[in-house]
Amino acid sequence: MSLLKRALLSLVILVVIVIASSIVANTLFKRDVRAEVEQLFDNVDNKSEVVTEEDIIDLPTSVQRWLKYSGIIGKETIVSGRLKQQAEMRMDAEGQWMSVKAEQYFTSEKPGFVWNASIKAAPFIHIAGRDKYLNGKGSMLIKPMSLFTVADSKGEEIDQGTLLRYLAETVWFPSAVLNDYISWKEIDDNNAKATMTYGEISTSGVFTFNQMGEVIKFEAERYGDFNGEFSLETWSISMSDYKAFAGIKVPTEGKITWRLDEGDFNWFNFEVLEIEYNNPTIY
Repeated sequence: MSLLKRALLSLVILVVIVIASSIVANTLFKRDVRAEVEQLFDNVDNKSEVVTEEDIIDLPTSVQRWLKYSGIIGKETIVSGRLKQQAEMRMDAEGQWMSVKAEQYFTSEKPGFVWNASIKAAPFIHIAGRDKYLNGKGSMLIKPMSLFTVADSKGEEIDQGTLLRYLAETVWFPSAVLNDYISWKEIDDNNAKATMTYGEISTSGVFTFNQMGEVIKFEAERYGDFNGEFSLETWSISMSDYKAFAGIKVPTEGKITWRLDEGDFNWFNFEVLEIEYNNPTIY
């Protein structure tokens, strides 16, 4: 056998080994995520309570306008949910956009979420990603081809960042903002400051509303990892294209941008495809 044929055969064998290993690793990754979702849903206790006008009477006018517009008044309190989304993301301002398919699970009485994503980095190459907020602690895991751990981030900065993510994403399950761990302060007719305190972390962000009652922006100071170091930067989400799921109107499209000294870095754009409420099961 010629050297060229031997080299080609070795390459084919290597590719087969990598693909087979990736399939096994991805199965194990999904198994671990499934266990985390089950742990998250262990906290669910649906008392079948209904949101009333009295529940929102002490909130800022803009927040009341949003909750009424969302359709949550007269509906059952959302204690759990699950959603599917498609998105695009990039790692730096000059980087290529990568397509993302993700599932997310959340709870509200004890705030938490698990986000499970498959990121297409290149043909035949995927990155498995999992973002988690549970029991007041955050965790982010990134594994190319589900094989190699390039990030397994934990700590106070991650706790703060995932708590802020949870706060921003209450737009998808609005009754969550009525829980005691969130307090509100009116800024003006179209802006209100929300402060979330849970576990050892307390942090705030500003929701911006239009006159209809739609949340159109959320902005906060969030820790991010830039060049291997954490720094507190402005994190901004614009939201649009409201649609109703089970009678609840929520934004289904958004753009996430870091507002840095060197300029804005829009790194993640998402579209929500479906949402289900109070069905604490895994897709």
